Amino acid sequence: MNPTPRSYRLGILLGDGIGPEIVPAAVEVMDAAVVAAGAAPIEWVPLPLGAAAIETHGSALPAATLETLGELDGWLLGPHDSAAYPEPHRSELNPSGAIRKHFDLYANIRPARSFDDRGTDLVVVRENTEGFYADRNTFAGTGEYMPTKDVAIAMGVFTRPAIERIAREAFELARRRRRHLTVVHKANVLRVSTGMFLAICREIAADYPEVEVDDFHIDAMTVHLVRRAADFDVVVTENMFGDILSDLAGELAGSLGIAPSVNASAERAMAQAAHGSAPDIAGRDLANPTAMIGSGGMLLDWLGRRCDDPAASKAAQLVDDALFATIRAGVSTRDLGGTAGTAEFGSAVAKAIASA
Repeated sequence: MNPTPRSYRLGILLGDGIGPEIVPAAVEVMDAAVVAAGAAPIEWVPLPLGAAAIETHGSALPAATLETLGELDGWLLGPHDSAAYPEPHRSELNPSGAIRKHFDLYANIRPARSFDDRGTDLVVVRENTEGFYADRNTFAGTGEYMPTKDVAIAMGVFTRPAIERIAREAFELARRRRRHLTVVHKANVLRVSTGMFLAICREIAADYPEVEVDDFHIDAMTVHLVRRAADFDVVVTENMFGDILSDLAGELAGSLGIAPSVNASAERAMAQAAHGSAPDIAGRDLANPTAMIGSGGMLLDWLGRRCDDPAASKAAQLVDDALFATIRAGVSTRDLGGTAGTAEFGSAVAKAIASA
């Protein structure tokens, strides 16, 4: 007798701009994938967030939303347009940052894989809780201050526990892929901070003798990515360097519109496309949902590994395969040279799964 399939409760946070268009496309595809994989249907839990939540709840991230997220297995987060929020909401930590910080989602995993013959297929593993970004490195406040009107100071924080856990995340991923890990740093100048990052990654490498390890300075790494992105497999680095490199890698793969990501801890994961809310095309059925669909597939993969659930892992592979099959068959949105609308593309991917 086959065991009862594991069921999951996943949150839906539509966000702003194109979020209400691309998130439902991801939901449609994920639903098709779990059915095809023989998994239990997903229980979706819609939750308010963003500009709409400001109007209905007086907060871009209502307390009830944050509380409910803690009860779920994971969630899909659409892009937000916090720069357009009215004050005081605009000056507060944006919704995705607040969620990431609240749940200590320390690993930002950002693949960059081309759908054509560019040859790019790598993953940037970005430490997500400290480093040089001000909102990530203090318990309270932003980590930036001005002692006088003419002096601005920003602190960067690097700690052994945070470096060790992101290094292990990256090595585990490299072991599942092509067994090649690249550490990116600036230890020739930032000798104490990124020097410690490099040194600890090298220490952790002793536990993964099957993984080839090299390292590059951040400035050199940008050149290497442009010249020979196909030579890289998994890249691990601190948060600001990771943000820059993953955007660059996404463009080298074809577009940020195809760049998925998850923000994860050992207990929870948040699927979130790497791109923004694109308010200029919102509501026009023009947005490319590829990145959001791919992020949903990554969430299924994370659930499959965390819960030792082959059905979820199979569903994740079905999402990945169907995305590639659909685009290679000539069905794509306008940014990739096609004619499909957002909803049409999502439905085409779901149909590709059903007919696989």
